This record gives sequence, C-alpha cells and structure tokens, in this order.
Amino acid sequence: MTATATRPGARPAAGGRPRDGRLPGARPARGTGGHAAGLAAAGLVLACVVAASLALGTRGMSPGTVVEALVAPRPGDADHMVVRELRLPRTLIGLAAGAALGLAGTLIQAATRNPIADPGLLGLNAGACLGVVAAITWLGVASPVGYIWFAFAGTLVAGLVVHGVTAMGRGPSAPTRLTLAGVAVTAALTSITTTILLGDVETLDRYRFWVVGSLVGRDAGALASLLPFLLTGAALALALGRGLDALALGDDVARGLGHRVGRTRALTAAAVVLLCGSAAALAGPLAFVGLVAPHAARRLAGADHRWVLRYALVLGPALVLAADVAGRFLAPPGEMEAGLVIAVVGAPVMIAVVRSPAMRRA
Repeated sequence: MTATATRPGARPAAGGRPRDGRLPGARPARGTGGHAAGLAAAGLVLACVVAASLALGTRGMSPGTVVEALVAPRPGDADHMVVRELRLPRTLIGLAAGAALGLAGTLIQAATRNPIADPGLLGLNAGACLGVVAAITWLGVASPVGYIWFAFAGTLVAGLVVHGVTAMGRGPSAPTRLTLAGVAVTAALTSITTTILLGDVETLDRYRFWVVGSLVGRDAGALASLLPFLLTGAALALALGRGLDALALGDDVARGLGHRVGRTRALTAAAVVLLCGSAAALAGPLAFVGLVAPHAARRLAGADHRWVLRYALVLGPALVLAADVAGRFLAPPGEMEAGLVIAVVGAPVMIAVVRSPAMRRA
C-alpha cells in the first residue's frame, strides 16, 4: 500500500486524480530522516513564534524578562504580570486552537477528498456560532468563558446532523454526500443565526466580538476545561494516518486492502467534531487555519498522512500565533484580531489552490 500511495511521478488516472490518490499540491513522500529534519525545523519556527508572542506587543520586553516572569516572577512587577496574566494564556490558547484546526483541516480534506475543504465546509463553525447566539439571546450568557460549552455543543450537534445526513440513502459517493450535507447544514444554521441577530441588537453587539476569531480576553480556565476533548481528538487524528492514506486511493481500493472504510470515516468525524468544537469554543471561528496549515504541511510532507498530520500539528499553531503577533502592530494604538489577519493570508492561498493546474485536472 505504501509504495503505491507514495510513488513519485505517478500519472493522473482517469478523471484527473493522480493514481497515488494525492490531493493537489502534495509532493511525493520523502524518507523518514528528511521528514524528521523538516519537522524539527518547523518546531523551531513554532518556538520562535511562541517567544515572540510572549515578548512582543505594545509593551516590548527582553527575553530575559520573559524567562524571569515565567520562572521566578516578582509580585507586583508590571512586566511579569503582563507576561503571566495576559500573554501566557493568550499564547497557550493560540497553541491549542491552531493545533486543533490544523489537524481538523487535514482530516476533512482527506475524508472529503476536497483540497479546499476546511471546518467551515461541514457546518461545524456555523453550529458553534448558533450555539453562542442561543446562549446570549435566551440564557443571558455575557462572557467568553460562558460561551465555550454552547459553542462546543453547537459544533457537536452540527457534526452529528451532517454525519447522519451523509449516512442516509444512496447516490453520490460518501465524500460528495459529506460535502453536500455540510454545505446544506451550514446554509440552514447560518440562516437561523442571522434571523436571531436581526431581531436583537444587544446579542449582535456581544456576538461580533467572538465571531471574528481572537485570542484576546480568553480565559486559560477554558483551556483547562476543554483539554480532555483536545487531547482525545488529537490522539484520534494522529492514529488515522494509515486509514486516510487508504481512503485517498478510493473506497473500493481501501476495502480491497483490508481497511474498514466506515470505521475510518466515523473516527475521522468524531476527531473533527472534538477538535473543531474545542477550537471554536476557545478562540471563535478562526477561518482558513484548517485550509492553510494542511496545504503547507502537504507541501513539506508529501502524500503520507502520518507525516502530514504531524506537520499540521506544528504549523497550525505557528500560523495562529504569528497572526496574533502581527495583529498587535497593524492597527495602533489598538490591535487587529488574529482571525482577520489569518483571513488576509488564507484568501490568496485558497485562490491559488483553486487556480492550480493540479486542481483543474482533479
């Protein structure tokens, strides 16, 4: 299976998809040593971005001050308080949300065989948004900490609905049904959310600060509450690499190789819901992270999803934190939310993927 799934130079099969099942943009797989070196380099980039997130902002600090604040904080020191109470929670939430969305985007693109798929395609972001709006409107929830469980519940319900619709009836292939079901559920949930917001200005005022996607004002306590879901989703995702490689070859080939296609899709759906629900609850619907990080990972890792997932686990948080740091300097004296900065990067990437020769052949 591995030799077939990663053979360099495979010619396109009938219908335009390469015989090795690679998504557009994926390169032939490299050796384990090359992957390990590349992953180490990506980890170094992430470490630099984490350091920048802790040190840079309207109140710049030296690396020594940051280390001292983390290791031996002085009570009453303003710089140490900024690092520990503001920037450290912000950085940890960015790490968690970015990693979750990077993994979820990789799973969705593999399961749908759609290179421009991201969590928004399957109605998960729309479910989280409806959950938050319902919490504000009908239950009077006023703080981001209070939103987390409603965002998570909305994502879970949307994921179950999409999965249920996909499993019903016959017709198009499973990836096509999954995509169509996600689009339909997204449209329905977005319409309901918009209807509620149009009738309640106060809800709209509170909701708009959450929906842009930001790491500001988030509570580290929320991360602690959602950590079991994040870890479970990440573990599931990383364990699905071989199954996703088989799915890329087509359902019939995967079954012929001994893989249980239905079980792989069900576990993929469960991992995506856990990861997307946690990320949306923590930071709001950060668009394009689940699109950009998997494509960057695939460029580096090739067609082997075991390595693509590991790269996405590192590149997702690097993207989110880099956008957050950049946003601190783009709109002085205030800040630009990370979600807006990521959209500026993600939209051109999506256009490039759609216009790529590989995508036109697919």
